[in-house]
Amino acid sequence: MLTHIHPLEPLSAGEVRQAVAILQNSGHVNSTTRFVSVSLKEPPKACIYGDIQTDQIDRDAFAVLFDNATNACHEAVVSLKENRLVSWKHIPGVQPTMTADEQVECEQAVLASPEFKAALKRQFGTDDTSLVMVDIWSAGNYGAPEESTRRMARPLCFMRADPTDNGYARPIEGIRPVVDLNEMRVIRVEEYGHWPLPPLPGNYASSRVPEKRPAIKPLEITQPEGPSFQVEGRVVRWQNWSLVVGFNAREGLTLHDIRYNDGGKERSILYRASLTEMVVPYGDPSATQFRKNAFDVGEYGMGMCANSLELGCDCLGLIHYFDADLTTSRGEPLTIKNAICMHEEDYGILWKHTDRRLPETPEVRRSRRLVISSVSTVENYEYGFFWHLYQDGNIQLELKLTGILSLGTLQPGETSKYGAMIAPQLYAPVHQHFFNVRLDFAVDGTNNSVQRVDVVQDEPGPANPHGNAFSAQATTLKTEKEARDHLNLQTARTWKVVNPNVRNALGSPVGYKFLPMDNSFPMAQPSAWWRKRAGFVDYHVWVTPFDETEQFAAGDYPNQSQGGDGLTKWTEQDRPIENTDLVFWYTFGHTHIPRPEDYPVMPTAYIGFLLKPNGFFTMNPANDVPPSPGKAPKGGCCH
Repeated sequence: MLTHIHPLEPLSAGEVRQAVAILQNSGHVNSTTRFVSVSLKEPPKACIYGDIQTDQIDRDAFAVLFDNATNACHEAVVSLKENRLVSWKHIPGVQPTMTADEQVECEQAVLASPEFKAALKRQFGTDDTSLVMVDIWSAGNYGAPEESTRRMARPLCFMRADPTDNGYARPIEGIRPVVDLNEMRVIRVEEYGHWPLPPLPGNYASSRVPEKRPAIKPLEITQPEGPSFQVEGRVVRWQNWSLVVGFNAREGLTLHDIRYNDGGKERSILYRASLTEMVVPYGDPSATQFRKNAFDVGEYGMGMCANSLELGCDCLGLIHYFDADLTTSRGEPLTIKNAICMHEEDYGILWKHTDRRLPETPEVRRSRRLVISSVSTVENYEYGFFWHLYQDGNIQLELKLTGILSLGTLQPGETSKYGAMIAPQLYAPVHQHFFNVRLDFAVDGTNNSVQRVDVVQDEPGPANPHGNAFSAQATTLKTEKEARDHLNLQTARTWKVVNPNVRNALGSPVGYKFLPMDNSFPMAQPSAWWRKRAGFVDYHVWVTPFDETEQFAAGDYPNQSQGGDGLTKWTEQDRPIENTDLVFWYTFGHTHIPRPEDYPVMPTAYIGFLLKPNGFFTMNPANDVPPSPGKAPKGGCCH
């Protein structure tokens, strides 16, 4: 039985129901109101790091609502303790995230549309929509007045060959319905020409793959004594680590209050870590393809798209699951079972050394890591978010990209330089995936600084007679504009977050180093409409002073926005960021030049980053990891 709920835990199902009921009884909600999201309104950071007992911090809910009748967005705050509405605020001129209900209703509206059926009849000689598949792609904003005054979608449509066929293999290239989501009707159907449907199937389901390789022999992962982690509510403790596992409809999986127990002292590292936005721009300028650029967090809601994970498929081993308690757009309870998976993995050698002079050698320690993961399906694509905690103090985010490519149809014999042919008449346009992560650091307290670290060569001369000299040079960043920067392979650039007020055993500021992995630059011109709305891709690294209202890199409401919001706007203030409560934002991209091997379903691609202690500990914090039981015939090798 829980003694109390940690104040950073997400809302429970009961709390979501309570918040919805308060809003429904407030006089502001009617039959045309949609609940876009209901989530925890996180308490001030000072409450968590102050002297207030966590069980004495009130629980509040934050809701985003949208009225289809008036095309109006509202934000509300609800006190769960006092059972009352605290605030109700109209947010003019914005379109919040599209809801899961709208995705379903939009598809039905297209399938029932006389205009769409007539276009289908003209193109393919049939108005039977029973095999048509409709994906609710966001409309974006390309300067048309309707994109700023109506709630819209521009779906992509596909024609299955039979009810269980992979519909994505047969795009309806020439027909683009345009839907008003407030009226939930097709307002027009745009036709760009006729392309015959691709002739070959592209099925991937086990039941549709005729020849399979022999089954692989079983690989069993057992933990007969149970896991090494402890869970109380959403608070997790494992191998000196402690943290709170969060979740909400927009961001999906979030981590909070990450600390490390160093010799009996709980030391803070990160206050909050989350995905704030992502955008997928496509590089084909043709009339049917150029509008494809999805903001999967702000337009669709990564949490609302989360999967219910399954043992043996998504997660392997001894698993602890967390559910996600959300709401439908009509205020009905919505629980995504097993939305978050947590387990331990063997990760090879943690450290090893062989000393030929010692009788007991080598010394080897196996690496065990804690994995906290969630997977979301945004129409055709899957995104897996895997946070790893390691015994040596490392923290890693690994994103896994899989699913089905967004495809286009070509005329027989035609090719396109903007995509790769993957089947007859079927091509996959070149595209990029850009992610932005918000890391609210608290390295041994909230007052931190960021250093940019470059490795530089010494000039030839008397001090460098052999030409071999180089060194790491750290520059402390003082303002927001100075901090805006890019990766630099020539200088092996990294960043270090330090606490100048806390010194380690060697007299230097304690710190954590940020190590980037694969990344890209945006290929579209700065004048491209999607780049105006996704200004966070202009730099890989941004640093801002902490402001609880600054949560999302592209602004609070990127859906159909005209741009200029979020990081680009905030950092123009050029606020000081040295020795203060700061937030480190990282944008990283994957440039995807498709290949036939990515079809019909794409093998997983990986991208992410690593946080590594750098002067945070006195020595290797994994030096005290006990050896593993030996499995070798003569008693083992892990002394």
